[in-house]
Amino acid sequence: MKKILFSFLFSVLTTLAFAQTHTHQLSSHILDISTGKPAVGVTVKLEKLHDKTKAWSQVDVKTTDENGRIKDFLDYKKTEKGIYRLTFLVDDYFKTQKVDSFYPFIEVVFQIKDQDHYHVPITLSPYGYSTYRGN
Repeated sequence: MKKILFSFLFSVLTTLAFAQTHTHQLSSHILDISTGKPAVGVTVKLEKLHDKTKAWSQVDVKTTDENGRIKDFLDYKKTEKGIYRLTFLVDDYFKTQKVDSFYPFIEVVFQIKDQDHYHVPITLSPYGYSTYRGN
């Protein structure tokens, strides 16, 4: 019995420890609050603003998974401080839902100032959205 309990506790603790370990500095997700479900299959573009030229350059493009998440933007080993922009291309998502929307895309601009993990999600509906810094 002790062996089974120890094995169970070890499994739970390992899972919890792994869940808190981030290999990438930036993550995001989209929750469609009009349905209460994650927005699956949304393309999200990540760009960085260059100090000298004031021009945006593309860093990465990814698609939300079955949980509406992108977990792996900006590898910790390569991340630079600066101003970044996430562009959520929601037009096709709403078209597949057969829902009219006011927003063809949503841009969220934020600043990375340190080596902390940044989670930048949006809550979404056809006629509104909200964003915040999560963890």
